[in-house]
Amino acid sequence: MWRTRRRASTIIAVLATLGLALTTGTGLAGAAAPIPPPDRPGPPLTARAELRCSGSLAGASRAPVLLNPATGVTPEQNYSWNWERSLSAAGIPWCAYTAPRSTLGDVQVSGELLVDAIRRMHAESGRRIAILGHSQGGMSMRWALRFFPDTRAMVDDVIGFAPSNHGTTLVSVAGCRQAGCTPASIQQASDSRFIAVLNSGAETFHGISYTSIYSATDEVVLPPPSAALRTGDGRIANIATQDVCPTDLFEHLTVGTVSGTAYALAMDALDHDGPADPQRIPPTTCVLAPLHPGVDVTNLQTLLQPLSALPGLLSVPVPGISLVPGVPLVKTEPALRCYATVAGCAGQHRPGGETPTDDGGGTDAGGGPGTDGGAGPRCVAARRTTVRLPRSWRRATATVAGRRAAVRRRGGRLTVTVDLRPRPGRSVRLVARGTTRAGKAVRHTRTFRVCART
Repeated sequence: MWRTRRRASTIIAVLATLGLALTTGTGLAGAAAPIPPPDRPGPPLTARAELRCSGSLAGASRAPVLLNPATGVTPEQNYSWNWERSLSAAGIPWCAYTAPRSTLGDVQVSGELLVDAIRRMHAESGRRIAILGHSQGGMSMRWALRFFPDTRAMVDDVIGFAPSNHGTTLVSVAGCRQAGCTPASIQQASDSRFIAVLNSGAETFHGISYTSIYSATDEVVLPPPSAALRTGDGRIANIATQDVCPTDLFEHLTVGTVSGTAYALAMDALDHDGPADPQRIPPTTCVLAPLHPGVDVTNLQTLLQPLSALPGLLSVPVPGISLVPGVPLVKTEPALRCYATVAGCAGQHRPGGETPTDDGGGTDAGGGPGTDGGAGPRCVAARRTTVRLPRSWRRATATVAGRRAAVRRRGGRLTVTVDLRPRPGRSVRLVARGTTRAGKAVRHTRTFRVCART
């Protein structure tokens, strides 16, 4: 008991000093199921990731770093007061990725946007890149590597701080079903389908070095060793900060932001071929460099950035809470993308690709103005699903199974509810017609069916 109290008081003291707040992890692989082939090419994508970079990557003399934020925060809140400063000081170019809705939405969307970020950074720099992330940000790039295999040759290092690679028991699918969770939280439950599919086949891939840095005192990714990676052909190092500094007290929040030990391990991975090696970390690090060198505790920005993240962070671990506008609570996981299923996307993607959107647990209509949804029926887990029409649509009418359906505006987006309950076992066709803000006539169709239970 006294150990628990001492740990809690230590965490509270650190939070009071630096203004840090809570992030979340992902779940363990669930029940065995047929898996899609690891080397099957992913479908075309058209959405572009929002990147903020330290400068041009052209002619970079070393691998540029893609900074991938944790659940509930922006990259500014996660990295502007620590990693951006230290990477710039070391002469390492970087780009920070901004996920939709502070990464509280569908993690698959972030995975698809990270595909674009990887491809663009690799093309501009002309060299393989490194990806560094905290919590969800230490895991979500693996979705890109798993389902878009062309990206594997573009990545040299994957470095995660308290990554939720195999999830957390802090959140459960059953708990979210009762109270509702943000989409990213339910996907990061230890028993989620998302994590089962993410870790299917292989967790790592040949040619990539993986460094998973976690803390034995992590209170969010539970149990802490679930951060480790075990399978596949990648070069792997799973390192607890206590392996380097036995008395280290930094936990989930601080291991990816202010820990000097975690910083030393990550820089070791960036500076050497292969993953980090704790044997190369000087023992003096534990005493002389306990804090990340980019953190300036005398700078007000150090306090304001983490404090500004509180609404998103408080939405993460507690079912029934969402404090970020436009991020609804859901009671079921977002449907798996077609490319993450054994059947694949045959007949479900148009030439020109699918634009991923943060659907918050509903279903994306996909496509741009004047496009038509895929001919193949979309499998949905629930018997009622909300379809969000493209953001460019100004007004619309819709029919479901030939009957007029209500079009509503939610969160600035036109939506249609598709109800499969009166038609068990049958497919239902949605037809939506409308106009864009520019006055162009548009049309979207899609067929839905209830997923077969496994």
